[in-house]
Amino acid sequence: MVKDRKKRLLYSEEIIDRRVKELADTLSHDYKGKDVVIVCVLKGAFIFLADLTRYLGISYVVDFVRLRSYGSQSESSGIVTVTKDIEVSVEGRDVIILEDIVDTGTTLVYLRDMLEKRNPASLKICTLIDKKERRLVEIDADYVGFDLDEGFVVGYGLDFDERFRCLPSVYLIEE
Repeated sequence: MVKDRKKRLLYSEEIIDRRVKELADTLSHDYKGKDVVIVCVLKGAFIFLADLTRYLGISYVVDFVRLRSYGSQSESSGIVTVTKDIEVSVEGRDVIILEDIVDTGTTLVYLRDMLEKRNPASLKICTLIDKKERRLVEIDADYVGFDLDEGFVVGYGLDFDERFRCLPSVYLIEE
């Protein structure tokens, strides 16, 4: 059980903050003068969203989507369901999907395909953590905070069974 295992600091608050600022600078440059919609994937990316948007130097609209593929497991079920859809139109607008972690990629491919059917001007993916170890489908994030080789992580919005989201840093759960 994850809650009984030891946690090892992986990314400190300071390192995360510095990297989030760098991502915000890059996005501000790339999206200057564009009609931007940031689609935040709940629940994991909400802390990342709050910090990133404070540093953005562009105009944007935020909306939220909630997808489920994990339940209370540490392994994805592979079946994606939408439990909360976005409410704004993305047609003709530049969309940035904001995700906490890209793991198997199954959920993100589902979301990307769903949003592409709504005819955005562009659609890019920004993730805090890209973990390619368990990738089951081909998908790449356009903006990546950190690359992670392997391991199960919690903190800074990332959870296990709704626990550990509030940790200000990201921790690796040790076996």
